[in-house]
Amino acid sequence: MNDLKYQRILLKLGGESLAGEGGFGINPRRAEEAAQKVIEVVNMGVQVALVIGGGNMWRGKEDGLDHGMERVTADHMGMLATVMNALALQDALERAGLPTRVMTGIEVRAVAEPYIQRRAVRHLEKGRVVIFGAGTGNPYFTTDTAASLRAMEIDADVLVKATKVDAVYDKDPKTNPDAKRFEWLSYIDALNMRVGVMDSTAIAMCMDNDLPIRVVDLWQEGVLAKVVRGEGIGTHISA
Repeated sequence: MNDLKYQRILLKLGGESLAGEGGFGINPRRAEEAAQKVIEVVNMGVQVALVIGGGNMWRGKEDGLDHGMERVTADHMGMLATVMNALALQDALERAGLPTRVMTGIEVRAVAEPYIQRRAVRHLEKGRVVIFGAGTGNPYFTTDTAASLRAMEIDADVLVKATKVDAVYDKDPKTNPDAKRFEWLSYIDALNMRVGVMDSTAIAMCMDNDLPIRVVDLWQEGVLAKVVRGEGIGTHISA
């Protein structure tokens, strides 16, 4: 572990990382692929916690708010979607032999533990992967913000935001070949640019607590191993 820059990480995954065809639903094979990424760094001695979104199951704005649904109801449905994704990821990790715990911000005791900060830390210290579902447990907060909050509560060394792009760009690189890639950004720069990979509340929370953020493409070979070793991959956002 002496060659590791980060000993404990919070990995934020979008629900799309588990999605099936068309970006919807849960594809067990995709869950297994994501699980292998986590297993690689756990085997290096890193403590890993995860927050996963629910965009593959429910998009509050498009599926609810745009049709007149009340915001709190839409957000609670989104929280339940993240619990389904957390259970799918837990299943993939457990089948690969890795002990896990799902902890949720709203109580669903039949399938997961309620979130308790000290218990979450203890699970990590015992070598278990902890998956946080149901966001913060409150409406109006995104899973990005939940990731920032949980990362600080468990005293993570870094928040790793896994996306479908390899870094932060000043515009969409898929539609703009001249998009500028950033290897490093200050928190203020990221906020002013309103970078699309993470919402401003989450970035501001990290800035206030000096928690570094690393934006990477989850599907690159060995990406998480490179992050925990401190190699220059993706975009680093810090003070």
